[in-house]
Amino acid sequence: MTQAADVPSHDPSVLVVGEALVDVLRGDDGTDTDLPGGSAANVAVALARLGRPTWLATCFADDRLGRLLDAHLSRDGVRMAADPGAVVDHTSSAVVTLAPDGSASYEFDLDWRLGGLRDLPEVVAVHTCSLGAVLEPGADDVLALVRRLASTALVSYDVNVRAVVTGTGPDVVGRIEATAAAADVVKASDEDLEHLYPDLDPLDGARRLLALGPAVVVLTRGEHGPTWVSTDGETSVAAPRVAVADTIGAGDTFCAAMLHGLWERGVVGPEARARLLALDADARAELLALAARAAAITVSRPGADPPYAEELLVQP
Repeated sequence: MTQAADVPSHDPSVLVVGEALVDVLRGDDGTDTDLPGGSAANVAVALARLGRPTWLATCFADDRLGRLLDAHLSRDGVRMAADPGAVVDHTSSAVVTLAPDGSASYEFDLDWRLGGLRDLPEVVAVHTCSLGAVLEPGADDVLALVRRLASTALVSYDVNVRAVVTGTGPDVVGRIEATAAAADVVKASDEDLEHLYPDLDPLDGARRLLALGPAVVVLTRGEHGPTWVSTDGETSVAAPRVAVADTIGAGDTFCAAMLHGLWERGVVGPEARARLLALDADARAELLALAARAAAITVSRPGADPPYAEELLVQP
Protein backbone atom coordinates (compact mmCIF):
# COMPACT_ATOMS: atom_id res chain seq x y z
CA MET A 1 0.00 0.00 0.00
CA THR A 2 1.33 3.44 -0.92
CA GLN A 3 0.05 5.09 2.27
CA ALA A 4 -1.82 7.70 0.29
CA ALA A 5 0.47 10.43 -0.98
CA ASP A 6 2.88 10.17 1.93
CA VAL A 7 5.06 12.92 0.44
CA PRO A 8 6.70 15.50 2.70
CA SER A 9 5.24 19.01 2.63
CA HIS A 10 6.41 22.01 4.64
CA ASP A 11 3.47 24.29 3.82
CA PRO A 12 1.01 25.35 6.53
CA SER A 13 -1.64 22.66 6.48
CA VAL A 14 -4.95 21.37 7.74
CA LEU A 15 -5.20 18.15 9.73
CA VAL A 16 -8.38 16.09 9.41
CA VAL A 17 -8.97 13.41 12.04
CA GLY A 18 -11.54 10.63 11.79
CA GLU A 19 -12.89 7.66 9.93
CA ALA A 20 -12.23 6.50 6.38
CA LEU A 21 -14.40 3.72 5.01
CA VAL A 22 -15.93 2.35 1.85
CA ASP A 23 -19.60 3.00 1.13
CA VAL A 24 -21.14 -0.06 -0.52
CA LEU A 25 -23.97 1.48 -2.54
CA ARG A 26 -26.76 -1.06 -2.95
CA GLY A 27 -28.71 -0.61 -6.17
CA ASP A 28 -32.36 -1.40 -6.80
CA ASP A 29 -31.23 -4.35 -8.93
CA GLY A 30 -29.23 -5.85 -6.03
CA THR A 31 -25.81 -4.91 -7.40
CA ASP A 32 -23.24 -3.22 -5.17
CA THR A 33 -20.96 -0.31 -6.06
CA ASP A 34 -17.95 0.41 -3.85
CA LEU A 35 -17.44 4.12 -3.19
CA PRO A 36 -14.50 5.27 -1.02
CA GLY A 37 -15.62 7.68 1.68
CA GLY A 38 -16.15 8.18 5.38
CA SER A 39 -16.85 11.62 6.82
CA ALA A 40 -13.26 12.59 7.62
CA ALA A 41 -11.89 11.17 4.36
CA ASN A 42 -14.54 13.10 2.42
CA VAL A 43 -13.55 16.35 4.15
CA ALA A 44 -9.87 15.70 3.46
CA VAL A 45 -10.50 15.06 -0.24
CA ALA A 46 -12.69 18.14 -0.51
CA LEU A 47 -10.03 20.33 1.12
CA ALA A 48 -7.31 18.91 -1.13
CA ARG A 49 -9.45 19.56 -4.21
CA LEU A 50 -9.83 23.15 -3.03
CA GLY A 51 -6.05 23.46 -2.98
CA ARG A 52 -5.33 23.20 0.75
CA PRO A 53 -2.35 21.08 1.90
CA THR A 54 -4.18 18.34 3.77
CA TRP A 55 -3.15 15.60 6.19
CA LEU A 56 -5.52 12.84 7.28
CA ALA A 57 -5.22 10.85 10.51
CA THR A 58 -7.32 7.73 9.95
CA CYS A 59 -7.12 3.95 9.74
CA PHE A 60 -7.68 1.33 7.07
CA ALA A 61 -6.06 -2.01 6.34
CA ASP A 62 -4.02 -3.33 3.42
CA ASP A 63 -6.98 -5.21 1.96
CA ARG A 64 -9.16 -4.75 -1.12
CA LEU A 65 -11.24 -1.94 0.35
CA GLY A 66 -8.19 -0.33 1.93
CA ARG A 67 -6.37 -0.22 -1.38
CA LEU A 68 -9.44 1.42 -2.92
CA LEU A 69 -9.32 4.10 -0.21
CA ASP A 70 -5.57 4.53 -0.63
CA ALA A 71 -5.89 5.14 -4.37
CA HIS A 72 -8.79 7.54 -3.84
CA LEU A 73 -6.94 9.67 -1.29
CA SER A 74 -3.67 9.60 -3.19
CA ARG A 75 -5.30 10.80 -6.40
CA ASP A 76 -6.26 14.11 -4.82
CA GLY A 77 -3.02 14.57 -2.87
CA VAL A 78 -4.23 13.83 0.66
CA ARG A 79 -1.24 12.89 2.85
CA MET A 80 -1.32 10.41 5.71
CA ALA A 81 -0.64 11.86 9.15
CA ALA A 82 -0.26 8.36 10.60
CA ASP A 83 0.25 4.86 9.25
CA PRO A 84 -3.36 3.88 8.47
CA GLY A 85 -2.69 0.14 8.70
CA ALA A 86 -0.83 0.13 12.01
CA VAL A 87 -3.88 -0.26 14.27
CA VAL A 88 -6.57 -2.22 12.36
CA ASP A 89 -6.84 -5.57 10.61
CA HIS A 90 -9.70 -4.76 8.24
CA THR A 91 -11.08 -1.70 6.46
CA SER A 92 -14.35 -0.28 7.69
CA SER A 93 -17.38 -0.22 5.41
CA ALA A 94 -20.98 0.93 5.27
CA VAL A 95 -23.83 -0.49 3.19
CA VAL A 96 -25.72 2.52 1.81
CA THR A 97 -29.38 2.41 0.78
CA LEU A 98 -30.85 5.39 -1.05
CA ALA A 99 -34.42 6.58 -0.56
CA PRO A 100 -36.42 7.93 -3.53
CA ASP A 101 -35.52 11.52 -2.54
CA GLY A 102 -31.78 10.72 -2.66
CA SER A 103 -31.26 10.65 1.11
CA ALA A 104 -29.01 7.86 2.38
CA SER A 105 -29.26 5.35 5.24
CA TYR A 106 -26.28 3.29 6.44
CA GLU A 107 -25.39 -0.07 7.98
CA PHE A 108 -21.83 0.07 9.34
CA ASP A 109 -18.98 -2.39 9.95
CA LEU A 110 -16.48 -0.19 11.77
CA ASP A 111 -13.20 -0.35 13.64
CA TRP A 112 -11.96 3.14 14.56
CA ARG A 113 -8.55 3.66 16.19
CA LEU A 114 -6.04 6.48 16.05
CA GLY A 115 -2.37 5.65 15.69
CA GLY A 116 0.55 7.86 16.61
CA LEU A 117 0.98 10.87 14.36
CA ARG A 118 4.05 11.56 12.26
CA ASP A 119 5.92 14.83 12.64
CA LEU A 120 3.78 17.29 10.68
CA PRO A 121 4.47 20.76 9.30
CA GLU A 122 2.66 23.73 10.80
CA VAL A 123 -0.99 22.77 11.35
CA VAL A 124 -3.11 25.94 11.14
CA ALA A 125 -6.50 24.20 11.18
CA VAL A 126 -7.77 20.89 12.50
CA HIS A 127 -11.10 19.26 11.73
CA THR A 128 -12.75 16.26 13.34
CA CYS A 129 -16.17 14.80 12.80
CA SER A 130 -18.80 12.16 13.07
CA LEU A 131 -17.82 8.71 14.34
CA GLY A 132 -14.16 9.54 14.91
CA ALA A 133 -15.09 11.91 17.73
CA VAL A 134 -17.39 9.50 19.61
CA LEU A 135 -16.51 5.89 18.72
CA GLU A 136 -14.15 4.07 21.03
CA PRO A 137 -11.31 3.27 21.31
CA GLY A 138 -10.19 6.24 19.19
CA ALA A 139 -12.47 8.98 20.53
CA ASP A 140 -10.42 9.79 23.65
CA ASP A 141 -7.30 10.21 21.52
CA VAL A 142 -9.17 12.52 19.13
CA LEU A 143 -10.36 14.79 21.94
CA ALA A 144 -6.88 14.94 23.48
CA LEU A 145 -5.38 15.84 20.09
CA VAL A 146 -7.93 18.57 19.43
CA ARG A 147 -7.36 20.10 22.87
CA ARG A 148 -3.59 20.03 22.32
CA LEU A 149 -3.83 21.85 18.98
CA ALA A 150 -6.49 24.36 20.04
CA SER A 151 -3.99 27.05 21.06
CA THR A 152 -2.25 27.10 17.67
CA ALA A 153 -4.92 26.12 15.13
CA LEU A 154 -8.52 26.80 14.20
CA VAL A 155 -10.57 23.84 15.46
CA SER A 156 -13.57 22.72 13.43
CA TYR A 157 -16.01 19.96 14.45
CA ASP A 158 -18.89 18.43 12.49
CA VAL A 159 -21.30 16.65 14.84
CA ASN A 160 -22.70 14.38 12.07
CA VAL A 161 -24.56 11.95 14.36
CA ARG A 162 -24.65 8.30 13.25
CA ALA A 163 -27.21 7.02 15.73
CA VAL A 164 -27.42 3.57 14.14
CA VAL A 165 -23.80 2.98 15.21
CA THR A 166 -23.36 4.94 18.42
CA GLY A 167 -26.88 5.42 19.74
CA THR A 168 -27.81 8.78 21.26
CA GLY A 169 -27.54 8.07 24.98
CA PRO A 170 -25.98 10.31 27.62
CA ASP A 171 -22.44 9.02 27.01
CA VAL A 172 -22.63 9.89 23.30
CA VAL A 173 -24.15 13.29 24.00
CA GLY A 174 -21.40 13.92 26.57
CA ARG A 175 -18.65 13.08 24.08
CA ILE A 176 -20.19 15.30 21.42
CA GLU A 177 -20.53 18.16 23.88
CA ALA A 178 -16.93 17.77 25.08
CA THR A 179 -15.63 17.99 21.51
CA ALA A 180 -17.91 20.94 20.74
CA ALA A 181 -16.60 22.73 23.83
CA ALA A 182 -13.03 22.34 22.51
CA ALA A 183 -13.87 23.68 19.04
CA ASP A 184 -14.01 27.14 17.50
CA VAL A 185 -16.50 26.21 14.75
CA VAL A 186 -19.16 23.54 15.21
CA LYS A 187 -21.36 22.42 12.34
CA ALA A 188 -24.58 20.51 13.07
CA SER A 189 -27.54 19.65 10.88
CA ASP A 190 -31.13 19.89 12.01
CA GLU A 191 -31.21 16.08 12.10
CA ASP A 192 -28.10 15.98 14.31
CA LEU A 193 -29.72 18.34 16.79
CA GLU A 194 -32.98 16.43 16.81
CA HIS A 195 -30.98 13.36 17.87
CA LEU A 196 -29.02 15.26 20.50
CA TYR A 197 -31.76 17.43 21.95
CA PRO A 198 -35.16 16.00 20.99
CA ASP A 199 -36.90 18.42 23.36
CA LEU A 200 -35.54 21.48 21.50
CA ASP A 201 -36.09 22.85 18.03
CA PRO A 202 -32.87 22.83 15.95
CA LEU A 203 -32.09 26.52 16.41
CA ASP A 204 -32.39 26.23 20.18
CA GLY A 205 -30.25 23.10 19.97
CA ALA A 206 -27.60 25.10 18.13
CA ARG A 207 -27.74 27.76 20.83
CA ARG A 208 -27.27 25.06 23.47
CA LEU A 209 -24.11 23.85 21.70
CA LEU A 210 -22.93 27.46 21.44
CA ALA A 211 -23.26 27.87 25.21
CA LEU A 212 -20.64 25.12 25.66
CA GLY A 213 -17.89 27.39 24.33
CA PRO A 214 -17.40 27.41 20.54
CA ALA A 215 -17.25 30.79 18.82
CA VAL A 216 -19.86 29.80 16.25
CA VAL A 217 -22.30 26.99 15.54
CA VAL A 218 -23.37 26.60 11.93
CA LEU A 219 -26.80 24.98 11.62
CA THR A 220 -27.54 23.33 8.27
CA ARG A 221 -31.08 22.51 7.16
CA GLY A 222 -30.73 20.99 3.71
CA GLU A 223 -32.82 22.85 1.16
CA HIS A 224 -33.74 25.47 3.78
CA GLY A 225 -30.18 26.76 3.96
CA PRO A 226 -27.58 27.27 6.72
CA THR A 227 -27.55 29.65 9.69
CA TRP A 228 -24.53 31.09 11.49
CA VAL A 229 -25.28 31.17 15.23
CA SER A 230 -23.07 33.24 17.55
CA THR A 231 -23.51 35.24 20.72
CA ASP A 232 -23.86 38.51 18.78
CA GLY A 233 -26.56 37.34 16.39
CA GLU A 234 -27.57 34.97 13.63
CA THR A 235 -27.03 35.08 9.88
CA SER A 236 -28.84 32.88 7.35
CA VAL A 237 -28.58 32.34 3.59
CA ALA A 238 -30.71 30.40 1.15
CA ALA A 239 -29.61 27.06 -0.22
CA PRO A 240 -29.00 26.87 -3.99
CA ARG A 241 -31.67 25.01 -5.92
CA VAL A 242 -30.26 21.87 -7.50
CA ALA A 243 -31.41 18.52 -8.85
CA VAL A 244 -30.33 16.02 -6.18
CA ALA A 245 -28.56 12.83 -7.22
CA ASP A 246 -27.93 11.84 -3.59
CA THR A 247 -26.84 13.52 -0.35
CA ILE A 248 -23.69 11.45 0.27
CA GLY A 249 -20.86 13.72 1.36
CA ALA A 250 -22.90 16.95 1.31
CA GLY A 251 -22.22 17.91 4.92
CA ASP A 252 -18.56 16.94 4.59
CA THR A 253 -18.18 19.18 1.56
CA PHE A 254 -19.92 22.01 3.41
CA CYS A 255 -17.38 21.77 6.25
CA ALA A 256 -14.42 21.68 3.87
CA ALA A 257 -15.63 24.70 1.92
CA MET A 258 -16.28 26.59 5.16
CA LEU A 259 -12.71 25.89 6.29
CA HIS A 260 -11.42 26.89 2.86
CA GLY A 261 -13.28 30.19 3.04
CA LEU A 262 -12.06 30.89 6.57
CA TRP A 263 -8.49 30.19 5.47
CA GLU A 264 -8.90 32.66 2.59
CA ARG A 265 -9.77 35.30 5.20
CA GLY A 266 -6.81 34.43 7.42
CA VAL A 267 -9.02 32.83 10.09
CA VAL A 268 -6.55 30.05 10.86
CA GLY A 269 -3.54 29.65 13.12
CA PRO A 270 -2.95 30.84 16.70
CA GLU A 271 -5.23 33.91 16.58
CA ALA A 272 -8.00 32.26 14.58
CA ARG A 273 -10.66 32.48 17.27
CA ALA A 274 -10.34 36.24 17.69
CA ARG A 275 -10.50 36.78 13.91
CA LEU A 276 -13.49 34.43 13.70
CA LEU A 277 -15.38 36.43 16.31
CA ALA A 278 -14.56 39.66 14.45
CA LEU A 279 -16.16 38.61 11.14
CA ASP A 280 -19.06 40.87 10.21
CA ALA A 281 -22.47 39.80 8.92
CA ASP A 282 -21.46 40.17 5.27
CA ALA A 283 -18.41 37.93 5.69
CA ARG A 284 -20.49 35.36 7.55
CA ALA A 285 -23.09 35.31 4.78
CA GLU A 286 -20.37 34.95 2.13
CA LEU A 287 -18.88 31.98 3.99
CA LEU A 288 -22.26 30.28 4.33
CA ALA A 289 -23.05 30.87 0.66
CA LEU A 290 -19.68 29.44 -0.43
CA ALA A 291 -20.16 26.31 1.68
CA ALA A 292 -23.75 25.85 0.54
CA ARG A 293 -22.72 26.21 -3.11
CA ALA A 294 -20.00 23.57 -2.68
CA ALA A 295 -22.45 21.18 -1.00
CA ALA A 296 -24.97 21.74 -3.79
CA ILE A 297 -22.39 20.67 -6.37
CA THR A 298 -21.76 17.48 -4.39
CA VAL A 299 -25.44 16.54 -4.11
CA SER A 300 -25.89 17.13 -7.84
CA ARG A 301 -23.71 14.10 -8.66
CA PRO A 302 -23.58 10.54 -7.31
CA GLY A 303 -21.49 9.69 -4.26
CA ALA A 304 -19.08 11.85 -2.28
CA ASP A 305 -17.65 13.77 -5.25
CA PRO A 306 -16.80 17.28 -3.97
CA PRO A 307 -15.94 20.16 -6.27
CA TYR A 308 -12.52 21.42 -7.28
CA ALA A 309 -11.57 25.04 -6.64
CA GLU A 310 -12.23 26.13 -10.21
CA GLU A 311 -15.81 24.85 -9.98
CA LEU A 312 -16.50 27.20 -7.09
CA LEU A 313 -15.33 30.14 -9.16
CA VAL A 314 -18.35 29.67 -11.45
CA GLN A 315 -21.22 31.67 -9.97
CA PRO A 316 -24.65 30.02 -10.18
